Amino acid sequence: MTIALLETPPPRMQESAAARVERELRASIIDLTIRPGERLSESEIAERFQVSRQPVREAFIALMRQGLVDVQPQRGTVVVKLSVRRMLDARFIREAIEVAIVRRACERFDAHYRDRAASLIEAQETAARAGDHLGFQRLDSLFHITLAEGADCAEAWSAVEMQKAHMDRVCALTLHSPGSMGPLVDQHRAILNAIEEGDGERAVAAMSHHLSEILRAVAGLDLAHAELFE
Repeated sequence: MTIALLETPPPRMQESAAARVERELRASIIDLTIRPGERLSESEIAERFQVSRQPVREAFIALMRQGLVDVQPQRGTVVVKLSVRRMLDARFIREAIEVAIVRRACERFDAHYRDRAASLIEAQETAARAGDHLGFQRLDSLFHITLAEGADCAEAWSAVEMQKAHMDRVCALTLHSPGSMGPLVDQHRAILNAIEEGDGERAVAAMSHHLSEILRAVAGLDLAHAELFE
């Protein structure tokens, strides 16, 4: 299975203009294509997506509810800067849910999802060798989604999805550090191996270790990239 196939999103049935704008802006904010502190112009976004201003306003409201943009006097809509506090809160919530997911996965995990998770790990190795940071981060999310779906915990993942954006934005910054992607691949492999062997305690420990990686990687980032942090 190729990376291209793994990254192909499912068909979006009757997606509204506002939902499309929100989805694409959210992805660009998370991968830092749209930088923290950047001002978003309603008219420019409307022109870029070939929509009226109303869907853009709705998308801005949705992103504001997720804590990704803010409306500031005299500046309009601005992308919220990175926050270590928000990242730590998101990590706490994410660990609580994902630890429960891998524990259940050790009890029951569909073989189809096991094969998909293994393919995603292989694709991540390829992305890491190519220095493809954006592709690597997308594959990372797909791996965790696959674990949740394979353990029949897709609804639980929805709760993670709402919180993890603040963690993902900081992760996007850390992935540019030399050698940062290789250890993450090894950690994914350790999680999947524990699930395959039905070893709940080892799977939980592997997931907790994996989600702690950002704590090690973030040290000093707020000083090295002070302009991106609040």
